[in-house]
Amino acid sequence: MYFTITHPMHRHPYHPELVSGAGVAAVAAAAEAAGFHGFGFTDHPAPSQRWLDAGGHDALDPFVAMGFAAACTTTLRLIPNIVVLPYRNPFVVAKSGATLDVLSGGRFTLAVGVGYLKREFAALGVDYDERTELFDEALHVIRTVWTRDDVWIEGRHFSARGITAHPRPVSQPHPPIWIGGNTAAARRRVAAHGDGWCPFAAPAQLAQTARTAVIDSVQRLAAGIDDLRYRLDAAGRDHSAVDVVFTNAAGGSPADADFNADAYLAGAEKLAALGVTWLQVGLPGDSLAHALETIERFAASVIDPAGGS
Repeated sequence: MYFTITHPMHRHPYHPELVSGAGVAAVAAAAEAAGFHGFGFTDHPAPSQRWLDAGGHDALDPFVAMGFAAACTTTLRLIPNIVVLPYRNPFVVAKSGATLDVLSGGRFTLAVGVGYLKREFAALGVDYDERTELFDEALHVIRTVWTRDDVWIEGRHFSARGITAHPRPVSQPHPPIWIGGNTAAARRRVAAHGDGWCPFAAPAQLAQTARTAVIDSVQRLAAGIDDLRYRLDAAGRDHSAVDVVFTNAAGGSPADADFNADAYLAGAEKLAALGVTWLQVGLPGDSLAHALETIERFAASVIDPAGGS
């Protein structure tokens, strides 16, 4: 099992220590030293005040922040959580990802989602109702420009004629692409274009807000993984080579004093048996010290006993 964290900016207003260069560097370095395998940032370039007031969170630009973290680490994978792909021209995403992969020595994973915040789409000048078509188009463009020269593609809102974008990523054949979302459509995209599936725990109310499918039990997650494997088999792909990323609720929050590491490890074993390969571990966002303390405690109680892999 592999463990990844998202930089703990999950509230508004954010804690100022967490958005300083020193704070980002401290969290990234601590995560790497503790044996975590992945580290990333969320993607909200233009959130609405209404969403922030309703429990949303502020965010750094994920590519800039991951570049900063890359310079402070040597082994940690850089995994955004997640890039909302329709927000940007796909050639810009491909260039940002390739640059990060080159400068980090092949440590970048592109985790992407369709997005759901209508006001953010409007602020960025992107048609919300086109988001799924733009997403599918972008997946094709990014894989193509990462692996080919002299690219000709007529897009919905662009005309790419004879495009060659170097330097290419150093990862071969290209950086892994993880696709977020709980729906069958997300799993279809993984089977066609992806190297990983990133569902998230979503009871009914959250699923309605995020415009995705409910995953409120291990049974629902297992059904989704079975469906993904069916689709991968139908596409002639080895499902054991495709990652599944999820969270582990067993044992409580790693940030809490009563966190039960034994229960967490038991839960991780059950998820691994289903096919989960990466666990997203939550960090507290109330202070830098608390985040670092949680990383250290989690490493001592979970990663080391689990063998760090």
